[in-house]
Amino acid sequence: MTYCVGLLLDAGIVLLSDTRTNAGLDNISSYRKMFTFEEPGERVIGIMTAGSLSVTQTVIARLTDAIEDPDADPTRSIMKVPTMLGVAEIVGNMLGEVRREVATKLDRMSQTASASMILTGQRKGGPMRMFLIYPEGNFIEATRDTPYLQIGEHKYGKPILDRVVTSETSLADAKKAVLLSMDSTLRSNLSVGMPLDLAVMREGEFRISEQRRIEDNDPAFARMSEDWSNALRTSFSQIEALD
Repeated sequence: MTYCVGLLLDAGIVLLSDTRTNAGLDNISSYRKMFTFEEPGERVIGIMTAGSLSVTQTVIARLTDAIEDPDADPTRSIMKVPTMLGVAEIVGNMLGEVRREVATKLDRMSQTASASMILTGQRKGGPMRMFLIYPEGNFIEATRDTPYLQIGEHKYGKPILDRVVTSETSLADAKKAVLLSMDSTLRSNLSVGMPLDLAVMREGEFRISEQRRIEDNDPAFARMSEDWSNALRTSFSQIEALD
């Protein structure tokens, strides 16, 4: 299982993903689930993945091959297609194609494989956009009314996003919101785990403005988690009970 969340704000884009992958109670591994591509000053793209590794790794590998191929058809390269909508169509078509290929092989063993992705970014001359791409390849887009998207084990981290995040949220507060959203998920679901990958794209910069990995022993994240727990306990004790 996994948890990935992306915020699309007036000031920019904030992405956060965990890295835990479970293949059984006695086989827990870490795999990167956030992938970034950039041509600084021209375009920046971020992709986060959830679901079957056989599907997501194949999709990312094929997208990367198309980027690195100097003779690639522009309709197959996410770094050449002229719009972010075109990028979403390329990624969606690739995800649907790979999922069908893997599903055909697994059908013989009565197994299934599925995956979903969050795609976001900005190209020069266009707005920032963010899409949730479903296993079949179709997608929906984040809006000002709903400025965030989640994939994976999202239910534990959703309440804080619903309460505090709007399009006007600052990037500093947005980073705090996604980290506390992840902290709630980490506490409630063991299939989501450290380390975490965090990335920020500021509006109009067309590059990765900030990127870091947060390890299990990160003191700033531990302090934020403890402060959040203390704040919740204090607020809870101050609320009057029903008669």
